Amino acid sequence: MSRRRSEQEEDSEINMTPMLDIVFIMLIFFIVTTSFVKESGIDVNRPSANTAERKERGNILIAINQNNEVWMDRRNIDIRAVRANVERFRAENPEGSVVIQADTDARTGILIQVMDQTRLAGVTNISIAADPDAR
Repeated sequence: MSRRRSEQEEDSEINMTPMLDIVFIMLIFFIVTTSFVKESGIDVNRPSANTAERKERGNILIAINQNNEVWMDRRNIDIRAVRANVERFRAENPEGSVVIQADTDARTGILIQVMDQTRLAGVTNISIAADPDAR
């Protein structure tokens, strides 16, 4: 009689393995499909423009501060390293575009060099960040 009772107890347990499999598959799906926002690492005083348009997705951000320092991914980088960094970010996201955030006091020559290095990395979709002019 005791033998029969222990067999019934074993049969009445719920198998959790299929539910755990589904949870892990969903977790992997959400991790793979998530896009992470990359920041340049500094705040810049952007110039204002009447024709500025809001761009929702700029995957690769490059910032140039008032001291003409170039920042990517929260790191101060040399102007010659822009191309390699853009190529690395581009490998992660081939459809990504570049947004350059240049300070109003930054030299135009530095901005042109950054744009040139970005184009040499194979990116043709380059935008320059500006604040919409107050109307």
